[in-house]
Amino acid sequence: MSDSWLDEIKWNEDGLVPAIAQEQGTNRVLTLAWMNREALAATVRERRAVYWSRTRSKLWRKGEQSGHTQIVNDIRLDCDNDVVLLAVEQKGGIACHTGRHSCFFQQLQGDRWVTVESVIKTEREIYGKNR
Repeated sequence: MSDSWLDEIKWNEDGLVPAIAQEQGTNRVLTLAWMNREALAATVRERRAVYWSRTRSKLWRKGEQSGHTQIVNDIRLDCDNDVVLLAVEQKGGIACHTGRHSCFFQQLQGDRWVTVESVIKTEREIYGKNR
């Protein structure tokens, strides 16, 4: 498979593109992460979500520490070619490092943010003492 399809993406000045992980079946948005060319190519090759960690400056295979991997069933590019959408099967039911199903667990209610999604597992349960 040629990688010329990667050239059609409008990467930002850091060589990254935002990637939205959406749960297959429910269409819930689970997370927003970043990908570089290597991460997106690995995602296509492995059929599991591989992101670029901006804080660690390295590839991050979703679930490599927690076991909560994302199996990728479909990949789409938006109309401006600058956002990637992944349709994923979320293994373990937890997408967020906080132990929730989705990273979008805070809802604006009036003039404040309210947590509307419970923790399934604590960070300590997921990652142990070293997190």
